[in-house]
Amino acid sequence: MKRGTVVGLIGTVALSVCASAGAAEVDDTRLKQAAPSDWLLPGRDYAGQRYSPLDAINTRTLGRLVPKWIYQSGIPATFQATPIVADGVMYVSLPFSSVVALDARTGRQIWRYEHERGKGRLCCGPANRGVSIGYGKVFVATVDGHLVALDARTGAPAWNIALADAAADPTEQQSTLGKSEKLATAAVSGSTGVGANMAPLVHGGRVIVGITGVGYGLHLEADRPGAPLGAVVGIAGRYGRPGFIAAYDAATGNKVWQFDTTRPGWEGGYTTTTSYGMALPRDIAGEKAAAAKHTQAWRFGGGSVWSTPALDAALGLIYFGIGNPSPQAADESRPGDNLDTVSLVALDVETGKLKWAYQQVPHDLWGYDVASPPALFDVTIDGQTIPAVGEASKLGWYFVHDRRDGRLLFKSDPFVPQENLFARPTEAGVRITPGAAGGSNWSPAAVDGKSGRAYVAAMHMPMIYQRKVIPATPDKPEIVYYELKPAQEPRWGTLSAIDLKQGGKIAWQARTEQPLIGGTLATAGGLVFTGEGNGDFSAFEASTGKRLWSFNCGAGVNAPPISFALDGHQYIAVAAGGSQIWGYPQGDAVIVFGLSE
Repeated sequence: MKRGTVVGLIGTVALSVCASAGAAEVDDTRLKQAAPSDWLLPGRDYAGQRYSPLDAINTRTLGRLVPKWIYQSGIPATFQATPIVADGVMYVSLPFSSVVALDARTGRQIWRYEHERGKGRLCCGPANRGVSIGYGKVFVATVDGHLVALDARTGAPAWNIALADAAADPTEQQSTLGKSEKLATAAVSGSTGVGANMAPLVHGGRVIVGITGVGYGLHLEADRPGAPLGAVVGIAGRYGRPGFIAAYDAATGNKVWQFDTTRPGWEGGYTTTTSYGMALPRDIAGEKAAAAKHTQAWRFGGGSVWSTPALDAALGLIYFGIGNPSPQAADESRPGDNLDTVSLVALDVETGKLKWAYQQVPHDLWGYDVASPPALFDVTIDGQTIPAVGEASKLGWYFVHDRRDGRLLFKSDPFVPQENLFARPTEAGVRITPGAAGGSNWSPAAVDGKSGRAYVAAMHMPMIYQRKVIPATPDKPEIVYYELKPAQEPRWGTLSAIDLKQGGKIAWQARTEQPLIGGTLATAGGLVFTGEGNGDFSAFEASTGKRLWSFNCGAGVNAPPISFALDGHQYIAVAAGGSQIWGYPQGDAVIVFGLSE
């Protein structure tokens, strides 16, 4: 069993802070209340709105916003974590799933847990999206597919469990492509396997977490530094396994329930349109003819869980997205609709039983994972208040559902350009946008329930989707594979305000130099914060979209910001460590901003 190591306390200041950290244990009552001064949950509250009620930093005082402290981890790698703050202590997961506790007043390190990874290649890179806290523990889901509980006072491991047997999963082999192919010797940054990078959800004495990597094609690195992902390659076959989300006892790590994202019957129907009326160019006759040969395709079906669920405690339901089916892009070995991949799903939080699922793209070929975490809010339609759940999709629409039964209430106007959304690959290559990059990728959106707006960070990065054939030779059959790669053309980001009171109309949109990946924060001070890959961390006026303030952090800001308060002062915090997959400069910093005196 891997236990990891802990770096001890630093100095008397750290000792006193550490002692105070245990004075008010984070229990279910505190998690439900989500006091504005803390940031106890990945989305601040169980609704996942990423909205701070703090307003000391506002449009009038913003000019005095300056860095207060910087913590450098010494790990310059893709940094996507949401910091957690409780009682003056900040908990941050680092790349490769190490964890630090920091004095939130000064940035001094209190303790540091170094995660000792397995020797196998990581399925999904070094990124970890955050920890969760509760019951005197800090919980981290690791890039090598473990769930670890740490003592919140000391960082000492309390328990460490493997979420799945990664070695048992078949992985795509580059050798399948043949030695003559350039892609056969390209550097691989990801493949099918088991990992976890979401921040767990803590509730009711349990820790809820899902696995990733099960829906991968081969992720090949770019051929030059600073460029985005080189390509995603899909090959039909039996690669991977079902994804899952599961609940574990917070005290012991024992599994309570598990929901598999692909199951017997996943073929479903043979839908020729999406549920919102878009035509799908499917070879239904060919799929049905192949069905008898692929009755076990669900066993390799993929469906990663990328982001922390939202929770409606009153309904007893959690809401989360499921990723693409496996193999990615190649569909010959997986006929049918491939339920419940590329879906927004609601489960009973106590049992893990499926309540409803809404599939955004049946039989996905394009990598349109439901990756951005959902948020809960109320909408009024025809004078009736409806409990809703919203999700910013890779497709470029913000979907809003009745969270009781999954009924689609509306989808927004497109927040990125859309073209050939569901075009099949050609040997010449077809341009698709948004494509696998998104739209809104894993970036969490912020929701201001009072103004009725969702703030969505997104990317315009058109993709080329190509079918390739390696001719048969006397000793080898013909090989067909599919390649998804960024188009060689201008790309940019969009920050959009979605009006939830007006059926998803775009209230305003700001275009950014870089495609946006990382997420947003909205505050009661009338501001929206987000970062860019060029290092700019910026504040926009929530009512108009005007950029009011910016600070360059020296590395890509590709993580979600938060806000908290200490000693009567409001602060904004964000990780600045870039993103390798998008070619953004990497670093190792957590930066906290506050108002100058």
